Amino acid sequence: MIKEFKEFISRGNVVDMAVGVIIGAAFTAIVTSLVNNLINPLIGLFVGRIDLSNLVLKVGGTTFKYGSFINAIINFLIIAFVVFLIVKALNKLMPKKPKEEEKPAQPTAEESLAKIVKMLEEQQKQ
Repeated sequence: MIKEFKEFISRGNVVDMAVGVIIGAAFTAIVTSLVNNLINPLIGLFVGRIDLSNLVLKVGGTTFKYGSFINAIINFLIIAFVVFLIVKALNKLMPKKPKEEEKPAQPTAEESLAKIVKMLEEQQKQ
């Protein structure tokens, strides 16, 4: 089991995934800053408040922080849009390879000989 784990951890895919997670976390921090420091104040101009995270609804003794939820939705939409743009740009930079025409598989020598033997046996039976 330890040997299998060593093989798994030494694969390039695991390292690539770790780099992706680290870059993703850093990218999330950038987008969060963008939303909190630029977009929320802009939206806040129309709503009448600068910080959406302070928007709350109090019902009885319960407080619903819907402003924080709005911030999370804005963060998600921005991240999804930027990832979409990055994937779209990468697809343009790396054109798809044309699919090779699939040729029917040529029979192996053993298969050809088996067919010949079968045909000879059928001829002898007749």
